[in-house]
Amino acid sequence: MPGDDLRKIHKAITLEVDCVCMDMEDGVAVNRKAEARHTIAEALRTLDFGRSERLARINAIGSGFEAEDLASMLPARPDGIVIPKVESAAQIRWVSGIIADQEAKNGWPVGSICLLVVVETACGIINLAQIAAADPRLQAIIFGAEDFAGDIGATRTPEGWEVFYARSAVVTHAAAFDLQAIDMVFIDFNDLDGLRSEALEGARLAFAGKQIIHPNQVAPVQQAFTPSDEAIAYAWRVIQAFEQNQEAGKGAFVLDGKMIDAPILKAAERVIALAGAAGKL
Repeated sequence: MPGDDLRKIHKAITLEVDCVCMDMEDGVAVNRKAEARHTIAEALRTLDFGRSERLARINAIGSGFEAEDLASMLPARPDGIVIPKVESAAQIRWVSGIIADQEAKNGWPVGSICLLVVVETACGIINLAQIAAADPRLQAIIFGAEDFAGDIGATRTPEGWEVFYARSAVVTHAAAFDLQAIDMVFIDFNDLDGLRSEALEGARLAFAGKQIIHPNQVAPVQQAFTPSDEAIAYAWRVIQAFEQNQEAGKGAFVLDGKMIDAPILKAAERVIALAGAAGKL
């Protein structure tokens, strides 16, 4: 939510979301940047966010705002910093170095403040391997579809084929470097059917979660990324059957008329991990 709107921050912490991201970038007018910094720092120091991770999105590297953003945020000790419009590993390392200085200065554990990056330009997409490997502090790559489409001159459509390559590239690189991939924003917060469809597609693509911009979007997205009871039960059956067949000396086997082997086991284990993360186990 916009970092200069304390009312929206108060609302966000009641929603039981995984992360609350307070923005200093695109959601804040240029003449309100200072107000956003002050409001976010005060919220970090005084509000109880419950189980929600507390993130602050700074302005893009090179905008002229980023150094002051970090100087205002870091003493309030957010759980993580979100860097928008990332195009190179050097940008990530620059921010990580400033965070490391603050950790050392305050006696905080090294790595206690994480980094998430938003990749939303053509240059960012083609440099994903460098970005993903940039720094141990990095935990997630977020895909910014709207900015990406604007950067390449594409027209956004409900089907999303114009951003599908980049969307898939983010998932692939995140998986290769053991990072979370966070899916794109669905901008029409009144179209819950469209949101559900896109969120389910993101879950099938193996995104770990999805950005949301309105309270209406919380429940549909959480439901889309939480395995159903049926899926969880089937995953347990696969895991148990796999273990039994391994003990019997069988690699591949048949369950419910389907061939089961190591890749299917891995998919089942992912379902169980997602269920655990969602508090269903």
